[in-house]
Amino acid sequence: MADRLEEYRRKRDATRTPEPVPPERPRRADRDRSRFVIQQHHARSLHWDLRLEHDGALASWAVPRGLPREPGRNHLAVHTEDHPMEYLDFAGEIPAGEYGGGQMIIHDRGTYHCEKWQDREVVVHLHGDRTTGRYVLFATGGRDGRDGRDGRDWMVRRTDPAPPGWTAMPDLVAPMRTTPAARLPSDPENWGYELRWDGVRAMAYVSGGRLRLVSDSGTDITTEYPWLRPMAEALAPTEAVLDGVLVRIDRAGRVRPARGGRGTPDAQYLLVDLLWLEGATSGRLPYRQRRELLEGLALSGAHWQLPPWFPGTGAEARHAAREQGLPGVIAKRLDSVYEPGRRSRAWRRIEAS
Repeated sequence: MADRLEEYRRKRDATRTPEPVPPERPRRADRDRSRFVIQQHHARSLHWDLRLEHDGALASWAVPRGLPREPGRNHLAVHTEDHPMEYLDFAGEIPAGEYGGGQMIIHDRGTYHCEKWQDREVVVHLHGDRTTGRYVLFATGGRDGRDGRDGRDWMVRRTDPAPPGWTAMPDLVAPMRTTPAARLPSDPENWGYELRWDGVRAMAYVSGGRLRLVSDSGTDITTEYPWLRPMAEALAPTEAVLDGVLVRIDRAGRVRPARGGRGTPDAQYLLVDLLWLEGATSGRLPYRQRRELLEGLALSGAHWQLPPWFPGTGAEARHAAREQGLPGVIAKRLDSVYEPGRRSRAWRRIEAS
């Protein structure tokens, strides 16, 4: 039997990596126990590694956007070298400069039922703690390696129905608009208050550790704000649609719109709402509940944060806006739903002065 781990060993130095590097070739298993592991790998670019126990080793695919969670969607899956069985439990930091250098954590593991296993197509039913479903892995290049990648390019597709209640991430959500008001609401206990930021309104679509950023006019502006891309990796594997404002905060505390570019140490994406989360449309939930879900994501990083809000205390919020030199506050009814593209009296824009 050929040594299925020959390529694996050739790429790794057992004295320099914490990865398991068994000295002997794997023995063919008498009985395939059909275990699998999915590892989240923060290497040069974030990806997920799917590994299926097969004939004494782990057949492996690198999936840049993770396994699709709904049917009808294909994700790239790069067929990599077989890994040793010990990799079922591996998590750790592969040193920089080594093959696959970066942090690796276990995202999910469990068992699978194999429906079909051929050289160019594998059909499995995964039964994990976080991942369940019927998946088809299939090669897309030529059989003789004429695709230029020696047959490594595959795709993975989910073929069974999505979980009950699942809704697909929306392609585009128009931001809800505020209505100007001369004074604070007369029933402050029914409202939540946010500081009003002078910035660029943008919707963030986060999936598979990747970011798509869209302006309030519907223009894709992802490439204009490269400093925000790490937010998607920090949120992975969670998928969400976020509403926020792009600003710059200078040393004097002055806030102005962030106009893009790479040299932006003072740039921030200030999160203000949550429209979709993990297959569920949250825009129909009351504002108070959306805010609680947003806080539960614990999003805080070098260039993104969740600014404070003031439930039931409009005067306090207005005072904070004056102290920070901001133009005013936005009052949002605690029971208001998100109305895409509409200017609503449920959101009111009030000047600080």
